Amino acid sequence: MARRHLPRLRAATLVGAIGASLILPLSVATAAPVTAAPAPTVAAAAPAALATAATPEAHQDNPFAGATGYVNPLWKAQVESEAAAQQDPAVAARMRTVEGQPTSVWMDSIGAIAGPAGGMGLQAHLDAALAQRRAGTPEVFGLVVYDLPGRDCNALASNGELPATAAGLARYETQYIDPIAALLGQPKYAGLRIVATVEPDSLPNIVTNSAVTACQSAGPLYEQGVEYALNALHAIGNVYTYLDAGHAGWLGWPSNSTPAAAEFAKVAKATSAGFASVDGFATDTANTTPLREPFLTASTTVGGQQVIGAAAPNDFYQWNPDLDEATFTADLYRRLVAAGFPAGIGMVVDTSRNGWGGPNRPTAAGTGTDAGAFLNASRVDRRPHRGAWCNASGAGLGELPQATPAGYPDSHLDAFVWIKPPGESDGSSTAVANDQGKGFDRMCDPTYTPAGAGWNGRTTGALPNAPLAGQWFPAQFDQLVANAYPAVAAGTTGTSTCDPQGTISLAGGAYTLQANEWNSTATQCLTATSGTAWSVSTADFTLGGGGAPATYPSIYRGCHWGACTTGSSLPIQVNQLASATSSWSTVQPAAGAYDVAYDLWTNSTPTTTGQPDDSEIMVWQNSRGGVQPFGAKTGTATVAGHTWDVWTGQQSAWKIVSYVLQGGATSFADLDLKALVDDSVSRGVTAAGSYLIDAEAGFEIWQGGQGLATTTFSFDATRAGSGGDTTPPSVPTALAVTGTTATSASLSWAAAGDNVGVSGYTLYRDGVRVATVTGTSYTDTGLNPSTAYRYTVTASDAAGNTSAASTPVTATTGAGGGAPACAASWHLDSQWNPGFGATVTVTDTGTTATHGWTVTWTWPDGQQLTNSWNTVAQQSGQGVSAANLSYNGTLAPGTGTTFGVQGTWSGVNGTPTLACTAS
Repeated sequence: MARRHLPRLRAATLVGAIGASLILPLSVATAAPVTAAPAPTVAAAAPAALATAATPEAHQDNPFAGATGYVNPLWKAQVESEAAAQQDPAVAARMRTVEGQPTSVWMDSIGAIAGPAGGMGLQAHLDAALAQRRAGTPEVFGLVVYDLPGRDCNALASNGELPATAAGLARYETQYIDPIAALLGQPKYAGLRIVATVEPDSLPNIVTNSAVTACQSAGPLYEQGVEYALNALHAIGNVYTYLDAGHAGWLGWPSNSTPAAAEFAKVAKATSAGFASVDGFATDTANTTPLREPFLTASTTVGGQQVIGAAAPNDFYQWNPDLDEATFTADLYRRLVAAGFPAGIGMVVDTSRNGWGGPNRPTAAGTGTDAGAFLNASRVDRRPHRGAWCNASGAGLGELPQATPAGYPDSHLDAFVWIKPPGESDGSSTAVANDQGKGFDRMCDPTYTPAGAGWNGRTTGALPNAPLAGQWFPAQFDQLVANAYPAVAAGTTGTSTCDPQGTISLAGGAYTLQANEWNSTATQCLTATSGTAWSVSTADFTLGGGGAPATYPSIYRGCHWGACTTGSSLPIQVNQLASATSSWSTVQPAAGAYDVAYDLWTNSTPTTTGQPDDSEIMVWQNSRGGVQPFGAKTGTATVAGHTWDVWTGQQSAWKIVSYVLQGGATSFADLDLKALVDDSVSRGVTAAGSYLIDAEAGFEIWQGGQGLATTTFSFDATRAGSGGDTTPPSVPTALAVTGTTATSASLSWAAAGDNVGVSGYTLYRDGVRVATVTGTSYTDTGLNPSTAYRYTVTASDAAGNTSAASTPVTATTGAGGGAPACAASWHLDSQWNPGFGATVTVTDTGTTATHGWTVTWTWPDGQQLTNSWNTVAQQSGQGVSAANLSYNGTLAPGTGTTFGVQGTWSGVNGTPTLACTAS
């Protein structure tokens, strides 16, 4: 029986319960073309009592927040049919997890509105969504508007029914958009949040394919058609419009993304409501560009060459700086705001096929000094070319649909969605006669070798034996499930324990689930399902504030009080830690008081029994109910690609540091825990010579707790060097800043020593790898003006041994010029009677850093301010003034910060208009 680390009074404390539970961002809606091949027979759900006319709610900033999503019963039946055909029960269980996910309904023809005989048209799907809606919980209905005249002008597989003519446009408006708008506007659907993805691939084609004859004819019709659609849909208060914005591999180059933002702005400004007619933008629709490339950035340099500029045959990126959708959405957001869109504009990413897991997914960055070889060994996107869009071989499911995914603050994400239903074909691999206007595109032919830059004689990589676009493709679906990243968890049955100190071995002994209830006698039960998935199946803790939590149910890898998992490689001495990465997806109920946190322990010796005596490193993914870490907040840090509030404290026998993710999250993908460990070393909390004993991930619970769950978890750590030469180089010394500009910092350091020879140096900026070079100097470019950056450098040898990080130095870039400026946006997080909570985002919109900011507003409906955090806020009459604190007043251009407010309201709780001034 596993024992707890004692005492756990170092844990977080409850510092004041929020007046009402926050709304849980639940699953969201995503897609299935209704013209798919006949599905197994499914009876459309009859409208429930909720199908009567509903009182419209106010138009939301983020329609996905706090909502469930529509599960298309036709697509669900296709998935269930495939699950039933599986010989492996574990695979079938994962498929049944997938079948419960929301997908969008595709209106890809005029006939799709009414639906096929005996099938489901738009009205039947809307009625089914009403039937699925839970009382008191909003329901998102995902819809794809996709039938422009001359549709998909630079491809053939998805050509549509309407010609690129004035007559085609007239039919689009009167026989397609008008009937859709009439249905969506019916009063009985006012209680649904209808999210419309508007015309995939249309406006991006205008930007990049103006030389294509078909696009020259279709382009003006695209603009007029999208304008008409936005006018019709925006007029319906519960409809939310998201314009398709391509993906990183299409519009990522600045020469494409800047004119794309201008094109989007042009169409929006032509509508009756202007920019307000667009609620957000959708990227990666039906595409496979990964959400993150964990081992590469645009500035990664190997052997003196930026990898994005690697020469043929390794010219995968061709100098495109947006390697993934996280980078692209952040880049596009900045350009959209610069083009005139409001700072509150949201983004969604279609993650239905961009996971790239499976056996071919790299687990670490490449090695060596050849940029091309390093790139190919490091990239998780395994396509032969970023233009390989059709039925990509090796692709997997990405993140499950979820609202407000955190960890991407610059992207302003409203949700991860499944716009393209997994298992729906992108196009036939051979010519197929049809009456749908769909042609044969050679990009879907696995034997075809495309011409053009970057292909270098490679074939498309498309799956063979594919049916027409939109039809069910079982082989593709099987591949997507097998290669899912994060891996899909199975259903809800499994092994349980209600023992306060019970444990369950998971994943063949690679992980252990521990109950670890140490400060309560209330009943707690844990249920493990499949792989690393588990949940708190029974709990209702009622501890008050000011003390330690009742319990820390958690999964761990490594050694916990002498109980070690298999194959973890722990303990590893911290200064010999080559990598430590983790992915973790969670379910977080709206009610309760708890944190969602990693717990990493280090010990002064490699002993695995007893209480570790060096340090405890907590990494908070999220929290609810007003809990806070042990100790005191001592600063903020940008490490491992995220920004954290840093808390430190001292227990009787060990030091504690807690990294609290700003904004919170429900998942991490490839989180670089080593970077956080290294940061803890630099702060003097963790000793470089200590040993990492284990990595735990779970929930410290004070109140409630039932429903907390982990859907997927992984942790891997490697030791520097393995066999042969195991001696790392000496630590580089004399790291110094030799010069700065407004956008760059130059550094140099003294050469390290090694028993064989140093092969290279790796430079880190704020804990994130910047470049690997063979020399002892480097200039880091693309930085923000008037911003402080923290650098360290490590040395490596040919055997893969890596030194500890150097003493850090700080480089502060020069001013970029121009007066400081800022903007502020309001997000209503939750509302109850008579209270509410909201988040205000302050963004530096100028070209120079702010050193302070003040946000002011006047309440429109007599609201009263009752509480605030991360700001000094005061109310006088109906006016409110909120100013920065000492730690969040300095903002680099294009970056931002948030503060929170609570208040009371009566009758109407209108959204205030914010004004921001910067100094």
